[in-house]
Amino acid sequence: MNTPKELLERNFPTADQDARSARRPSLYAGEDSSYELAFTDNDFLLRPELRPVRMQLELLKPEMVQREENIESTIVVFGSARILSAEQALLKQQEAEDLPSGPAREHALRTARRHVDMARFYEEARAFSSLVTEHSARLATPIYVVTGGGPGVMEAGNRGAFEVGGKSLGLNIVLPHEQEPNPYITPRLCFQFHYFALRKMHFLMRSIALVCFPGGFGTLDELFETLTLIQTGKCRKRPVLLFGREFWTKLINFDHLVDTGMISPEDLDLFRFVETADEAWETLQQVYGLGQTGASESASGW
Repeated sequence: MNTPKELLERNFPTADQDARSARRPSLYAGEDSSYELAFTDNDFLLRPELRPVRMQLELLKPEMVQREENIESTIVVFGSARILSAEQALLKQQEAEDLPSGPAREHALRTARRHVDMARFYEEARAFSSLVTEHSARLATPIYVVTGGGPGVMEAGNRGAFEVGGKSLGLNIVLPHEQEPNPYITPRLCFQFHYFALRKMHFLMRSIALVCFPGGFGTLDELFETLTLIQTGKCRKRPVLLFGREFWTKLINFDHLVDTGMISPEDLDLFRFVETADEAWETLQQVYGLGQTGASESASGW
């Protein structure tokens, strides 16, 4: 016997249905009224006392969307927002060369040449993301690139996936100065965060590896939080690849940290230096034995 349809209907209206019903004009609507539904009242939701609720929502929204999109494994690409593509860097150099002689031209040329030199990291991030996206598409569990969603190396990471027809994620953050998402992120997977801590948590939750290109304070913050969590056993071990040995060893004297006892010698094994996209992808293949079954659950080689 078929179950009567009435027995399967909801007992109560959905929140969406009640929210729509509550939009009708009311005697108690207005600035001084508390009549609006709590979950549609922005003034209420933005009160300091509601911070725990907002943090929970910021955890839940990206988590739920990623589950719905079957995102299980990611590779995080960190790096500076200030690194330009080779094309942009060469254009800036040409503009500097066209300036009239003088101190302003010399300064512009020095800056432009630095951009040209650093642009290789943009192109390597772009190539690496394409490699990950193309090769992992054949795995039972695809691997998706996730970035901070902004310009520079972040743009390169999303762009590489986009150019081979793949999806990628962008985790943007609201900053005092304007930051727009780059145009290469899969729209359904482009998120915006208020809390840095929850954004960094989402970077790590599904990651099987982290690839870190040269960057400033933000990149260093993300890198060292990751290394700290791995070092202390608060998250499982996973590959951390630093692009550009010369940059990183000039910036951070890792040996000095060991010599002064600030870290243990084995802590240097928490990361590896790589120079090219091919080397980075080959390293991950070796660590995980990437095959038709997807990435393994533990980075046993690390």
